[in-house]
Amino acid sequence: MSTPSLSLPGGTWTLGDLTVTRFGYGAMQLAGPWVMGPPADREGALAVLREAAVHLGITHIDTSDAYGPRVTNELIREALHPYPESLHIVTKVGATRDEQGGWPTARRPEDLRRQVHDNLKSLRLDVLDLVNLRLGNAEGPQPGSLAEAFETLVELQQQGLIRHLGVSNATEEQVTEAQSIAPIVCVQNMYNLAHRHDDKLIDRLATEGVAYVPFFPLGGFTPLQSSALSAVAARLKTTPMSVALAWLLQRSPNVLLIPGTSSTAHLRENIAGAGLSLSHEDLTELDDIGR
Repeated sequence: MSTPSLSLPGGTWTLGDLTVTRFGYGAMQLAGPWVMGPPADREGALAVLREAAVHLGITHIDTSDAYGPRVTNELIREALHPYPESLHIVTKVGATRDEQGGWPTARRPEDLRRQVHDNLKSLRLDVLDLVNLRLGNAEGPQPGSLAEAFETLVELQQQGLIRHLGVSNATEEQVTEAQSIAPIVCVQNMYNLAHRHDDKLIDRLATEGVAYVPFFPLGGFTPLQSSALSAVAARLKTTPMSVALAWLLQRSPNVLLIPGTSSTAHLRENIAGAGLSLSHEDLTELDDIGR
């Protein structure tokens, strides 16, 4: 791996026995529109992955075989296999895609076994570093026991196909239930400046040494918009998205970022933006957005 050409903000975090950069990369946007089909610019997508993992030194890439479906995993394999020893690919199971672009749940034991093997095949791996169990639905977390599904992943872990486990789109009660069954190393939920419902969970996980990985850190398909965010960005002579990423890194040391982009220039902008140092005044002003 070449020497990183841009310093990554936030340092590192340990997921079980895996050390990853706190600034990671989410591959979802490399698929086609609405995460369906191939990218319009395949060579551009491959270039983004190589920029992230080879030139910039990002060691945490988030993906799923459902993206495309199979598209992002195949791109990752083409761009980066054989993988550097320091690179850790995190995937998720528990949902699939339908012809209408929906995300139907797929959490029966046979569904999960198939998805784990599909991820192994498409990524060309013998073991998956970290698998998140995706819960809830497209509307968000939903109450209910995860025991049968999570126990299936534990069995696959015991078979040597998975190193570490996490949960995604989960309620706090489901996080606790998962931990009663087997150790988890991360929780991946929607969270950003405007959606602060997991504040207490983030703080609890920090004390337990468990990572919190916010998806849609910039608001998802609808960008974050706030007069306070814009005011802080104007004062710092930067973009609102840069401030939003920097705020997440400063929110708690166990927060790991996986913003996605299909542009190498935008990737570098995200990294530079996340490296901003926000003052106490900035943080106080920003904290009011989600409260």
